[in-house]
Amino acid sequence: MAVRKVADGVFVVSASDKRIEYFENLFPVPDGAAYNSYVVTDEKTAVLDGADAAVASEFLEGVGKALGGRPLDYIVINHLEPDHSAALGCLIARYPEATLVGNAKTKAMAAIYLDADRVAKMQVVTEGETLSLGKRALSFVMTPMVHWPESMVAYDATDGILFAQDAFGAFGSVDGCVFDDEADFGEKYIDEMRRYYANIVGKYGAQVAAVLKKVATLDVKTICPIHGLIIRKHIAEAVELYSKWSGYAPEKRGIAIAYASMYGNTKRAAFELAARLAERGVKEIVVRDLSRTDVSYVVADAFKYSHMALASVSYNGGLYPKTEALLADFKALNVQNRAFSLIENGSWAPCAARQMKEKLDALKAVRYVGETLTVRGSVLDEAALDALAAAIAADVKA
Repeated sequence: MAVRKVADGVFVVSASDKRIEYFENLFPVPDGAAYNSYVVTDEKTAVLDGADAAVASEFLEGVGKALGGRPLDYIVINHLEPDHSAALGCLIARYPEATLVGNAKTKAMAAIYLDADRVAKMQVVTEGETLSLGKRALSFVMTPMVHWPESMVAYDATDGILFAQDAFGAFGSVDGCVFDDEADFGEKYIDEMRRYYANIVGKYGAQVAAVLKKVATLDVKTICPIHGLIIRKHIAEAVELYSKWSGYAPEKRGIAIAYASMYGNTKRAAFELAARLAERGVKEIVVRDLSRTDVSYVVADAFKYSHMALASVSYNGGLYPKTEALLADFKALNVQNRAFSLIENGSWAPCAARQMKEKLDALKAVRYVGETLTVRGSVLDEAALDALAAAIAADVKA
């Protein structure tokens, strides 16, 4: 647990869970997860958001340390999801005089998770309303469906601090360095920031874009998310990434090749395609085995790259289950505006390409590059593979 100064009278309480294996019991987090809460000590004191139950004791200890023995006046609930609110019950019990603060939807939902009597006394705030703490005042921006209906963010104009709850967060623990200019805000971190966005918030691009327009009117100098690093040096870069992701615009001209292979023949086709694309000057290429790579990584690839090639065996007259799961996530998370190429394999009745195309056609602004490549068992049509590689390479570099 770390308690660090963000600005005079503003502290982050950051606790990391290295034991967690799956975020939301769904997404693998090999580097764990971080939970950030924020404490403001002015004439009045406030805690903004809580933490997961796994780090509740550290959270309470950190809040007490940041308060320095002072009473707690306000508990601001920007987001009710249990990875933020589970520890709030303990905080409310420790500081029974603190006033809960949330919007109307927060109040309507909060009794699901918190003491109903305390929720009934919640101070309700609206869009643009301010909560004075003394020299500092928190103003509130409603962010519905980013990514729950009651979501909101708080802004402190004194130092330009945006308390962003889930926005601008990332998977992974915070290992001592809590600020982006202390840590490596490079490709590895952005990969986990993208994977977090794509799988948690990706469906709600229009809502995220609307929030970005609101935030653009604020003089933001520090972004304080609930997960991941506090951003104060790379704000422009982070906002640009969110603008692309929310608009479903690719970050890079490149291709992700995702394959589902039972006996290695479809895998061979995928890697042959990758090699021939590289020979034709395509620089950004990643190859994923759908049986060994969690779907969340491939969804993130779809948000990153302009092109994707799907290579799948036919299975029981339909799609291989791993391929079907990926395409279901593409639909659920609103993947769109991408170019796809298809490779299928079937020893006697190949049908994967037709069924992949049926599911991809349900997405928005999808187009196809090159002719479908059909592999028959271990027999690979070299000329057809060359033609597909040439078509993709030309399109990627266009």
